[in-house]
Amino acid sequence: MPDGALGFAQGLIERVRAYDPRADLPLIFRALDFAAAAHAGQTRDNGDPYITHPVEVATILTDFRVDTSSIVTALLHDVVEDTGTTLADVERGFGRDVARLVDGVTKLNRLELTSERSKQAENFRKLVLAMSEDIRVLLVKLADRLHNMRTLRFVRDENRRRRIAAETLEIYAPLAERIGMDQIKTELETLAFRELQPDAYASIMNRIAFLRGEGADLIERVTEELRKLMTEAGIAAEVTGREKSPYSIWLKMHRRNVAFEQLSDIMAFRVIVGSIDECYRALGIVHSAYRVVPGRFKDYISTPKPNGYRSLHTGVMLPEGQKIEVQIRTREMHEIAEYGVAAHWHYKDKGSIPAPDPHQYRWLRSLLEILEQASGPEEFLEHTKLEMFRDQVFCFTPKGDLITLPRGATPVDFAYAVHSEVGDTCVGAKINGRIMPLRTELANGDQVEIITARGHTPNPEWERFVVTGKARARIRRFVHAQAKARSIEQGRAMLVKAFRQEGVEGGEKVLEGVLKTLKQASLEDLYAAVGSGAIGPREVVFAAYPELRPRPRPTPLLPAMSPRSARPQPSGREEEARRAVPIAGLVSGMAVHYAGCCHPLPGDRIVGIITTGKGVTIHTADCPTLESFAATPERFIDVSWDTDTLAEAKHTGRLAVVTANQPGALSTLTTVIAKREGNISNLKIVGRSPEFFEMLVDLEVRDLSHLGDIIAALRASPHIRSVERARA
Repeated sequence: MPDGALGFAQGLIERVRAYDPRADLPLIFRALDFAAAAHAGQTRDNGDPYITHPVEVATILTDFRVDTSSIVTALLHDVVEDTGTTLADVERGFGRDVARLVDGVTKLNRLELTSERSKQAENFRKLVLAMSEDIRVLLVKLADRLHNMRTLRFVRDENRRRRIAAETLEIYAPLAERIGMDQIKTELETLAFRELQPDAYASIMNRIAFLRGEGADLIERVTEELRKLMTEAGIAAEVTGREKSPYSIWLKMHRRNVAFEQLSDIMAFRVIVGSIDECYRALGIVHSAYRVVPGRFKDYISTPKPNGYRSLHTGVMLPEGQKIEVQIRTREMHEIAEYGVAAHWHYKDKGSIPAPDPHQYRWLRSLLEILEQASGPEEFLEHTKLEMFRDQVFCFTPKGDLITLPRGATPVDFAYAVHSEVGDTCVGAKINGRIMPLRTELANGDQVEIITARGHTPNPEWERFVVTGKARARIRRFVHAQAKARSIEQGRAMLVKAFRQEGVEGGEKVLEGVLKTLKQASLEDLYAAVGSGAIGPREVVFAAYPELRPRPRPTPLLPAMSPRSARPQPSGREEEARRAVPIAGLVSGMAVHYAGCCHPLPGDRIVGIITTGKGVTIHTADCPTLESFAATPERFIDVSWDTDTLAEAKHTGRLAVVTANQPGALSTLTTVIAKREGNISNLKIVGRSPEFFEMLVDLEVRDLSHLGDIIAALRASPHIRSVERARA
């Protein structure tokens, strides 16, 4: 083993021995020697011997006091992927348990997958399957990703750095949150945010530093005040204060549509007490001492988060007008909040925290159900991102059972969360005793009763408004099955007709003989291919009876002349523009225009207005102009975005921006937009004063999310006073 790695290894051994005197240290030493030999000659991007990486991954896990098998897995997690070592070698040397864990962590880099995204999706699919069997797979994977993110700056390829950071933000940080590992989640988010949005990260850090300078003793003073209040009430409490992470601040600016200065909880204080009763007593003390910020109280003790997180959160106003957040919890709640599922190993000698059972996590069961419904790994990845990466609302069944859903969820999402069959047979819903539309967004505390009907099937229109991955996967599977059934029926009829026209036999035995030639796995697949137009019915006839295939005609000596009355063909640019209109639900060839009053973008809910001689004009569903068409409802047409063509199209979004009237303001505006891949197509100054410029900016963007990213980035800039999406 290299000397440097030996030094790291000695530190690792000491850390393991410190929290677990009964650990199998000889097994860990053998794993160190095995990994060092396997990775001999390999180096990291920073030039260090490769063995330093698995040692660091194992060291990260010691903070969570994991068992010996997890430490050994961390040391061996790359030997199968990056060396000639096989899983059989690992099992012979370290047993079946470690081999199974190593297999769960190993990427599928040896599979021949069609794209980088397919590779990522297949890796994630395997990870979900593995962690459903043993959650330790996820612990090792998160530690591996954390060390890779800590050393990301040494990766020279910028595109690779951004891909790793984006994957971290979209998949691994939400997974860390789901199992309650707040420390890892926060660090992963911060490191990824710094790579993906360096300007926004620097701007937020500068503003935090400015606030810190203005009130250098604020955290210390408030901490002491809270500690004194608890002591006077006879409550023994541990009080700490901290600043929120830059990424959480960025998200709140983005989601709440507010500027940095409007955020109320940049600073948070934690009060740790001895019992649940003292939690509520401490809450009353805080509310008595400070003014409460309305709408900022959350009771996660009575309704814990899906990852087991429990705490009281409240927002209060300090005398000088500063808003802060106060979190109140017991010591056990704090350990679960900090260590999540790893709290079992952290406190295994105390016996106060039960062993982790992955099946207790509703979200993990949901991922497994999505895995069963999804047609492929990429669709699975899409739906699981929807499942993980959202805020939550807490709703109740009529019996009082708690159902946790993403923000924006509807009764259909609720029905599928209860059970897949309940979702499939859903025909209506009562929210708090009143029958409401199925597209109604649910709010915290709603009691939801699902009305079902035997024999009912999912409505394909539901896919337009559901937000959970499970609901979308189930509906999409039904739609695909329904479409395939129609194609099979149509294809069978088309083949019967084609064979009859040629006057030859076209039974199943004949068709089975051409399956291999036409590259179809079964008769049903052949019928579906014909019904969908992928294979022509005459092509099947000629495959079965090659002698019927017409002979090719000789090439004429002179090209045929086009008739004079032929219409001029559209230019390449016109044809491309016509194909790029990503609207579903229209009659083929119908002209489409986007309304200039609301500038709809993919991601907006939209409606179409039919105008004689002009085709259809697309408006956002909340466009005020629609009120003028209320008297002619027959002009409305139900449309949606065609997701198959969105990636190619560019759309115009309009922003109302107020900037400081000072040098560099306009340059900052254009630079921020350009760095986020937006393109300014028009800029109009509509107002000017000694202090401010008011302007309308038209941007070419991909969709609503892209525009939202640009808005959030502009709000983080000190030169921008305000920025909103313009509706005119």
